[in-house]
Amino acid sequence: MSAALEPAAVDAAWLTAKLRGAGVIRAAEIVAVNSEPVGVGMLGDSIRFAVTYDRDEGAPASFVGKFACSDPTSRATGQGFGLYEREVGFYREVAHTVSIRTPACHFAEYDPADGTFALLLEDMGPARAGNQLTGCGLADAEAAMVQAAALHGPRWMDESLRAHAFLDTSAARDFVISVFPACLAEFHNRYDGVLEPEYMAVCDRYGAMMGEMVTRPPERVTLTHGDFRLDNMLFDARGGTVPLAVLDWQSPAIGPGAVDVAYFLGLALSIEDRRRHERHLLDLYREELRRYGVRDYSHDDLYRDYRRTLLSGVSTAVFASASTKRTERGDAMFLAMARGGCAQAIDTDAFAAG
Repeated sequence: MSAALEPAAVDAAWLTAKLRGAGVIRAAEIVAVNSEPVGVGMLGDSIRFAVTYDRDEGAPASFVGKFACSDPTSRATGQGFGLYEREVGFYREVAHTVSIRTPACHFAEYDPADGTFALLLEDMGPARAGNQLTGCGLADAEAAMVQAAALHGPRWMDESLRAHAFLDTSAARDFVISVFPACLAEFHNRYDGVLEPEYMAVCDRYGAMMGEMVTRPPERVTLTHGDFRLDNMLFDARGGTVPLAVLDWQSPAIGPGAVDVAYFLGLALSIEDRRRHERHLLDLYREELRRYGVRDYSHDDLYRDYRRTLLSGVSTAVFASASTKRTERGDAMFLAMARGGCAQAIDTDAFAAG
């Protein structure tokens, strides 16, 4: 593996070189580094580096590095699906073309020989981390809809996105289709008797129809996040100066923007809150899109796309549960994802969306 892209390689000299290359520091030199793990990512390891300089140039006192996951199972998934390459590609090639608030990226490198990578990012703390297990209230959901539109609006129906090879997820999609029956069997093995039978029935029905549903060409496309959920969000970031920053860009793709919206609403809100606020949040998202010139997208258009894409939460729960290291938090998260996504599918009659 590329030792230069592993956390152990990060010392004062490494950070000084990368930050000088990015223009973050000029003559200053880092003389001390303290590190601590941050976040709950399952496919990458994030570390906060607190630094001491030999002189004051007004540079930040800390940064966050992101690296390939130390767990072999999760690392193999990240490498095999090109997730690490895609995150580096996002920051290098498209982050500057959208308006969503993400951490500034000072260094991004990917080694195709072994799939390792390293990112050196702006530290968005202090912040309030989103938590998939506890969910969020209406105000945070509204902030998420504003940021979803800030991602989708600037590249709405932009065919030039197809020039970025790392956004082509067709091979990964086809692989997921091929292994989904085995993943579903493992999902049953783990959660039969735990997940409610009516929700497990939705998972089974989705498994039978998956190939047809995920290969249906979308009518409207844009740049999507692909894992737009609370664990990848920091609220009141930078000490409250940034309402919401969105992290974890391992799954960007070209697709309908509604997939991010549906994924978030099904997984971040309680089932009762999602039912209560769904229409309001969809309308807010559509109104925010208008800020970026998207004016020919009716509520009916959005709701049709929403119904067609909302089973992505169920898909992720089933596939990811069998593709990452099993943990207690992971089990709780995948069950919550399945419950939220399955209830959403039942409420909207998603299988009849056409």
